[in-house]
Amino acid sequence: MELINSRRMMNIGVMTALYVLLTILCAPLAYDQVQLRFSELLILLCFFNKDYIFSLTVGCFISNMMSSLGFADVGFGSMATLASAVLIYAFREKINLLVASIFPVVINGFVVAAELHFIQGLSFWESVVYVSLGEFICVSVIGVFVIGMLSKKKGFMKVIMTGNDIA
Repeated sequence: MELINSRRMMNIGVMTALYVLLTILCAPLAYDQVQLRFSELLILLCFFNKDYIFSLTVGCFISNMMSSLGFADVGFGSMATLASAVLIYAFREKINLLVASIFPVVINGFVVAAELHFIQGLSFWESVVYVSLGEFICVSVIGVFVIGMLSKKKGFMKVIMTGNDIA
């Protein structure tokens, strides 16, 4: 039992760190109205394992500490990631990966747009379009392709499913 718990903890830590690292590497594109936060594609891992709900929420929390939107993005942005991750996991048996990818597109589109509107005075609806488009590119296009391809690999699935009954 200890080995499984250690592996789960390691996977959670690695995914948290990977989310933060990918966000930092793409920092000029990861914040503000036009966002291409490539780390967001990792949210699709929640489709396979609930452990990643925690790791991606914490990764987003840490990453948002560098946001120009300040503490609002740390709180509200992280809650948007949490809501998206929970919905992806909750509906995983009823929908496919592509449909699951729409949760973060819509939730982040509206939450981040509200932040941009109230903090920076940017147009709410324009921000919804820009943020949603960036999220769609990173999660629904790139993410569905990458995670979809990786999910066909037994080795990949064994690693990300650690701690589940299937592993």
